[in-house]
Amino acid sequence: MMMMTRRNFSTAIIAGAAASLISTRSMAASNPASASGAAKSAPLKARNVVLAHGLFADGSCWTEVIARLQAKGLNCTAVQNPLTTLPEAVASVQRVLDRQDGPTVLVGHSFSGMIVTEAGVHPKVSALVYVAARAPDAGEDYTALAKTYPTPPASAGIVFDGDEGRLSEEAFLRDFAGDLPKAKAEVLYAVQQPFQKALLTGKTTQAAWRSKPSWYAVSTEDRTINPDLERFMAKRMGARTIEVKASHLALISHPDTITHLILEAAGH
Repeated sequence: MMMMTRRNFSTAIIAGAAASLISTRSMAASNPASASGAAKSAPLKARNVVLAHGLFADGSCWTEVIARLQAKGLNCTAVQNPLTTLPEAVASVQRVLDRQDGPTVLVGHSFSGMIVTEAGVHPKVSALVYVAARAPDAGEDYTALAKTYPTPPASAGIVFDGDEGRLSEEAFLRDFAGDLPKAKAEVLYAVQQPFQKALLTGKTTQAAWRSKPSWYAVSTEDRTINPDLERFMAKRMGARTIEVKASHLALISHPDTITHLILEAAGH
């Protein structure tokens, strides 16, 4: 058995540090997202949840999740996204975040992932949750990114009346809410809020997921955002990722699963 001296102890320490550095570099090279995610701090325990909706919806789409979060003692607010421009949509969320008392989980579905990415730098936001959502980098052209993947079927169902856009009933029932009972999907279609073309031209100036702990729910049966694009964005941000066998509306068809993910992000 070798006797430990000051010299061989120092040698062992240096060798161990070198091996650790090589291992870390290898991990970063093979999976940059994992290395990035590991560098983020753990989320603070939060009692507030702010939820933002995307296109073809309104704040009521979060009803099933909100009821479950409230039962766990969390304070919830669903923001009514104006669906006009990205800066105005971000401002609507920032005003709600300003009113929160303490650490807050910011959750976004679909288009509102853009809002979460931008507004998530707010000092009260402790964690981010993306549900089948856009997750661009700062200044990134999301439309160009999406075009690198096969176009999802719902895109063909968007109809415009001048600058006002909405999803056709056929596309809504088949491609947006495909795993919901028809009667329920028809109710959601009836409360669909139109969006302005200008909303789609906005670009984020910040990427909160680069500094905040992030969670992502991929919808494997999504026909509104390509599931492989969702997987790419989740991996790039180093998010804690789950896959849900659901349409674009996992928050409605699988509310228990989405609630559990949000509770995890809230440290509960």
